[in-house]
Amino acid sequence: MVPGFVAEKALGYQQIAAGGLAGSTALIIPAGTQLIKITVEAQAVRWRDDGTAPTAAVGYPLPVGQELIYTAAAMPQLRFIQQTAGAVLNAVYYG
Repeated sequence: MVPGFVAEKALGYQQIAAGGLAGSTALIIPAGTQLIKITVEAQAVRWRDDGTAPTAAVGYPLPVGQELIYTAAAMPQLRFIQQTAGAVLNAVYYG
């Protein structure tokens, strides 16, 4: 977890197929979320949180099996796209 962060409550879990080349995927973030833990299965993804959709070649890469711990205020802008077909995102939400 993030140093100094104490999860008050588990708010939910989501498994979603990452978007393909035609568009990016947004998470459905529960109200009150302060921390999201995301892992990727099957294929790598790219992500952005600056209001611009990632592409298969542009965005911050997140390889299979690596965990992203996200606490920034830009949670609603967080978008993912698969680099190769078949990527799956697993997200858990804490408040």
